Amino acid sequence: MKKAIKIAIGVTAAFGAAAAGAIYANWDAFVPIAAMGINYVRYLNAPKGELTVETAQDLDGAIAVPGIRPLPPDDGLWPSYNKTLTSDRFSSLNEIDRENVSRLEVLCTYDTGQYTGFNSGLLLVDGALLFATEYDTFSIDPTTCRENWRKHESYAPATPQGVNRGVAYLEGRVFRGTQDGRVLAYDFKTGERLWETAIADPKKSESAPAAPIAWNGLVFIGNAGGDFKGVKGRMYALDAATGRIVWEFYLVPKQPGDPTRGPQGETPLDASSWKMAADSPISGGATWTSYTLDPQTGLLYVPGGNPAPDFDVMLRGGDNLYSNSVIVLDAKTGAYREHFKLLPKDWHDWDVSSAPALVTTASGRRMMLVAPKDGHLYGFDLDTKERLYRVPVTRIENPDVPFSGDKSVHFCPGSVGGAEWNGPAYDPQNNLVMVGEVQWCTTVRVEPEKEIEGAAKFTPWSGEDSINPFNMWGRADPVFQWAGWLYAVDADSGRWRWRAKTNYPVQSGVAPTAGGVVFFGDMGGNFYALDADTGRKLWGKKIGGAVGGGVITFATPKGQRVAAATGLTEVLWPTEITTAKVSIMGLAQN
Repeated sequence: MKKAIKIAIGVTAAFGAAAAGAIYANWDAFVPIAAMGINYVRYLNAPKGELTVETAQDLDGAIAVPGIRPLPPDDGLWPSYNKTLTSDRFSSLNEIDRENVSRLEVLCTYDTGQYTGFNSGLLLVDGALLFATEYDTFSIDPTTCRENWRKHESYAPATPQGVNRGVAYLEGRVFRGTQDGRVLAYDFKTGERLWETAIADPKKSESAPAAPIAWNGLVFIGNAGGDFKGVKGRMYALDAATGRIVWEFYLVPKQPGDPTRGPQGETPLDASSWKMAADSPISGGATWTSYTLDPQTGLLYVPGGNPAPDFDVMLRGGDNLYSNSVIVLDAKTGAYREHFKLLPKDWHDWDVSSAPALVTTASGRRMMLVAPKDGHLYGFDLDTKERLYRVPVTRIENPDVPFSGDKSVHFCPGSVGGAEWNGPAYDPQNNLVMVGEVQWCTTVRVEPEKEIEGAAKFTPWSGEDSINPFNMWGRADPVFQWAGWLYAVDADSGRWRWRAKTNYPVQSGVAPTAGGVVFFGDMGGNFYALDADTGRKLWGKKIGGAVGGGVITFATPKGQRVAAATGLTEVLWPTEITTAKVSIMGLAQN
């Protein structure tokens, strides 16, 4: 009997060692599967969606609501990630309004059949709704959800985070990036692949999940991977017809040995603002969401990511330019024009992630509005370059406490908090900036310096002292000890007029309309329509899994429609395990 027990123990130990070896050898495949199982269990006790609204009654003086302003023309399309190249996200459609939005209902749903990190933006162009998942690109009918075409790509991704933030459209072509670092172009009508261009190296953990934008015969997109040792953020312009790289711009200093993929955009950047420890490469500044372009000036606005190692400032002295900045480039040549440094020194993984909005406010001021992961909304005067305000729009805790290996530090917003891949929207009717936010905090303890310095190149380089791979970017607070916000802030004064708090993070796109309604969703799958002037809830319903992607509105021959991307399931977010879907809503017919 004892012999049998010993044999069983030996077999179990051998099996365990073999299983551990298999997991380690196939880590990128194992992590998403393990995360999905863990998230399934964590979501079993998920609460129902709740929303509360506060208005600013006690501010110093009343905020004047502007009078009637001419609204921008609207052809009923949504042709770019943030509707316009200037990223204001406002629709002048008004068929769905405060009076009738209570009749909103889901009219049809397209199911991709995929379990994936679905945070794609949605485009509506020439009678087709366009979006993407990690491996697939889709065109569907916006009135029936019938599939026009679906293009699947097979490749080995650079990282286990299976995401893609959507497509761009220009002159009969659809463009997207991939998780193995390529940019692809398809025929808008048929889905036929037209060209492909590599802008990143997946063997170095580089990828291209961002939603490109397109203008004047060019496609603009950068690479992600700045949290990996030795990976540098770069921005590209590609010829829309051929895929040829027109220019390349290094968002952090280019060094000897770094590859050159195309003509270099003129830059004043050198390594003087990066005082790196010996043998530690400059890393970070990558870009992974989308971009903004001013067609009047031909200037491209690029949100720059955090420096690495994320949580350790001892290895990287100086200002670490151009990380945590909005970098402004000449769109035609890639030449540097200026930058706005939002975080002087970042040790929280607080990327400037989402695309800024360029607007003209009620006072006539030209402004840039931007919401990074640090939990604030920033307003800059584009003529004077002055920062006019920095407004907290989610919970802020311990932002100035240094990290160390001696004690753990709890900080808010966490490394997956604040504003992520969807940025501010602007409603010209009431002069309000509206931004969705994550309230989810993180605890970090930093590794010893020698361990951080000794990390292998092209591996995760956060500096977090944990052997748990799910705590690689810090230990998040327990699930459901989180929340989300939709803040509405006066664009001129920076004072909030109303704020809506949900019991789930808000990461979806935000879509204000001329009907006086603003649409958004949360990570619990709840979709809301609020009064854009007051924040009053007009309609709300759970429509699917986590709403983490595009929320848009557009015109069809059968009336105004609203669409939302639902079903985000991936490594970092404990959400309902369900397939990625697009739900199209409209008014119920009496």
